[in-house]
Amino acid sequence: MPSSPPRRTTTRRSPRAAAATSSAVRRTAPLPPPPGRPLTAPFAAVFGLLVAAEDLYLGWLLWAGLPEGWGRYLAVSAAGALLAVTGAVLVWRGRGRGWLVLAVAAALPLLLLLGVAALFGALGDDSSVGWALLLLVGPVGCLALAVRRPIREWTRPGRATPPPPSAARDRGNGRAR
Repeated sequence: MPSSPPRRTTTRRSPRAAAATSSAVRRTAPLPPPPGRPLTAPFAAVFGLLVAAEDLYLGWLLWAGLPEGWGRYLAVSAAGALLAVTGAVLVWRGRGRGWLVLAVAAALPLLLLLGVAALFGALGDDSSVGWALLLLVGPVGCLALAVRRPIREWTRPGRATPPPPSAARDRGNGRAR
């Protein structure tokens, strides 16, 4: 048996605080979003404009094939296009709930085009099914981008930046201090 003395280990105390554990990190407040526009916001706005163009195109298809008195369908198509443009502008500018407007504007033509594709698929018209599925690119892309976290945080209602301080407050009130 070796006759070495038992070693004593001392715990070193650091003046700095210990690093937070992973469970403590999760309990803290979420990090604030970056101050600028997210990279996906312009793409979401462009897809919103594509949805508006597709809404107008579907309205034009209805107008070309319907008899007189069916103008209400054109009004629904124009209202959907207006909703999509409004959502695109709201997302671009970062206004509150813009993502929700854009998501609703994309979901309506998405459901319509899926119904058209199913109807023409049941009737056996493969060409029309292909065109309906091709037109799904706009609503699917718009919906996929509009519901992502960076866009939702960018269009959060309480995200508004504070107004810049007025010039009179910066200069003081003219009295010497």
